Amino acid sequence: MEIPLQLNQENLQELENRMPVPKYTRASDTSGIVHIGVGGFHRAHLAYYLHQLKNDGAAPTWGICGIGLREADNKLYDIFKKQDHLYTLMVKHPNGKIEPEVIGSIVDFKMGTTDPEPVIARMAAAETKIVSLTITEGGYNFNPNTGEFNFDNPDIQHELQNPQDPKTVYGFLTAALKRRRDARLPAFTVLSCDNIEHNGDMVHKMLLAFAEAQNSDLAKWIAKEVSFPNSMVDRITPVTTQSDIEFLEKTYGLKDEWPADGLRLKK
Repeated sequence: MEIPLQLNQENLQELENRMPVPKYTRASDTSGIVHIGVGGFHRAHLAYYLHQLKNDGAAPTWGICGIGLREADNKLYDIFKKQDHLYTLMVKHPNGKIEPEVIGSIVDFKMGTTDPEPVIARMAAAETKIVSLTITEGGYNFNPNTGEFNFDNPDIQHELQNPQDPKTVYGFLTAALKRRRDARLPAFTVLSCDNIEHNGDMVHKMLLAFAEAQNSDLAKWIAKEVSFPNSMVDRITPVTTQSDIEFLEKTYGLKDEWPADGLRLKK
């Protein structure tokens, strides 16, 4: 049996004979989008949409830098490093047909669990225009009974006392926005992609509550300069299974350790 071809940048040319691969050059891409929470939903939606735009010649230098803020993200970090941040999107049709495509819009991935500085610097960089989020409802840190910010969270208390050692999305956003303000750079847009009604309004309210407690002057700047569009998407992306990995190996001779399960298209 032929050994499956490892998914990476070097093997894309050979893979092109088996399935669609990026038509664009990725080496010069900068991270116009920084995304926190690179799960299946992000890879099947926002990363895929940017991939389509790039294939069509739009956003030629834009890429995505993924961010992991949980220990569980280390697995994806290691796989992405091995695969040059490439992954396969498996679009599954109602008739059983599966169409795989290699996605190249993610060009970097940084972990913030042990050293927050590279993540803060990436978010604060002038090239970053959007910081997008898929952090699940629990990541928004609000009290479900009152709808107000939960200041009892130990990580939040740590961040209020140690602004340069963030643990949560709010600590990282605030640290990066402060750095941009101090450098006289325009603010980035905070784009929530989570399945929460008025998700932009929610992250706006929570971030301002946190920032006000940490640095009231910065909170005023955030309120004036940062955009928080509402962009709720109600769609579930199935978890990748071992059978998905084996299907790619047996049918296409491709070794991808974490493909994404694509959209099930309507009839």
